[in-house]
Amino acid sequence: MSLPFTPSERSTIGLEWELQLIDADSLDLRQCAEAVIAAMTGPDGARHPHIHHELMLNTVEVVSSPSRTVGGAVADLERTIAELAPVMARLRLELATAGTHPFANPLYQRVTNKDRYARLVDRTRYWGQQMLLFGVHVHVGIEDRAKVIPLLNALMTRHAHLQALSASSPFWSNRDTGYASNRAMMFQQLPTAGVPHQFDNWQGLEAYHRDMLTTGVIDDFSEVRWDIRPSPLLGTIEVRVCDAPTNITELRALAALTHCLVEHFSRLYDAGEPLPRLPQWFVAENKWRSARYGMDAILITDAAAHEELVTDTVARMVEELVPVAEDLGCAGELRLVHVILEKGASYQRQHRAHQEGGSMEAVVRQLVTEMKLGRPS
Repeated sequence: MSLPFTPSERSTIGLEWELQLIDADSLDLRQCAEAVIAAMTGPDGARHPHIHHELMLNTVEVVSSPSRTVGGAVADLERTIAELAPVMARLRLELATAGTHPFANPLYQRVTNKDRYARLVDRTRYWGQQMLLFGVHVHVGIEDRAKVIPLLNALMTRHAHLQALSASSPFWSNRDTGYASNRAMMFQQLPTAGVPHQFDNWQGLEAYHRDMLTTGVIDDFSEVRWDIRPSPLLGTIEVRVCDAPTNITELRALAALTHCLVEHFSRLYDAGEPLPRLPQWFVAENKWRSARYGMDAILITDAAAHEELVTDTVARMVEELVPVAEDLGCAGELRLVHVILEKGASYQRQHRAHQEGGSMEAVVRQLVTEMKLGRPS
């Protein structure tokens, strides 16, 4: 039961962004992904290549083709969203997104009619029915299988920083959870989601894969839904830890930061330098801290247990990554991380909208506005 890895071109990037289908009148989620996707079907019956179903019928996922630059991948998403606009207007829908919807009842949502989703919900029951969650997935191409595990382990020293910057799910089923990213807490209830196991090499991952298949935990590797995971068929590392950014500016920033981190660690590996790694319990603690406190989290930065405020680490990290960003053609996008540092993460803006508007509907209106503006409002 080997786990083949198909190498891909180094540091190419692909994006997957999960979007909410919002009823224009009630501002609740509407279960109409099938109608939306059918409306985007070509005259020859071919489905739109950049619009996919997701677990719930209240969601569409827009995806890019592999690109050499963040700008190229984002341009794919922008074109697809522009093509969706007439369908949205005709169906009286609005597009918006965040890690969660502020007031939708998760138990009222319908699951997409696919076998893999039916198996997930049948196995996980109550928790599987709670997966009213929205994220963004960043794929970065890896040219050598031997790099995958060292790079994944190194990324786990920064994955809580990405989670804090993207945190956009403070509300759940009409309640303030007290968390910056309640999505992080909910998603890890699935048996193969959350913080990944750290292995020493690809053979260790293959042994895990073999054991999971043998014991019936999974039917294939795609059912391993870690915050960061290898994607063997695509030849990428897939960073899945981020809540869905609410606008294209923050999407650009998070994609660029992820892109640069992977390439930065890849260069260290090529130079024979040791890559950073945290004990598993530090990684788990950092995940909880960033989910709970977001931009105010004090995170463990190294194996010696040093700690630092997440925003201080991020500001320094951005400056250190500028040379890499220039080589990757995303220096402008990387500097957009400062927009999040200055204006606050989405969960903070959502709290302000709730306080000023006095309702969860006011929060949804802000999310819709940010999607249209393409920047934090």
